[in-house]
Amino acid sequence: VAGAVRNAKGGQVRYRTDKTGIIHCSIGKSDFAVDALRENLQALLADLQKAKPATAKGVYMKRITVSSTMGPGVSVDQASLAL
Repeated sequence: VAGAVRNAKGGQVRYRTDKTGIIHCSIGKSDFAVDALRENLQALLADLQKAKPATAKGVYMKRITVSSTMGPGVSVDQASLAL
């Protein structure tokens, strides 16, 4: 448990994918500031781009949608993110 807490404080983020290619990951809580959520989302997307296999062709991320646990999804304009 101590190692998991240390990793989380060090910035380690866990994400999972499902069989349809959707990536599930927490980027914050609803009471976070908008700038903090944006920064976390940009960091996640940058890490996903780094993890892209060299053999992957075409569009790697087609859409970005964020939602709360039980809330509706909201589409994010990828062009508005500085990646």
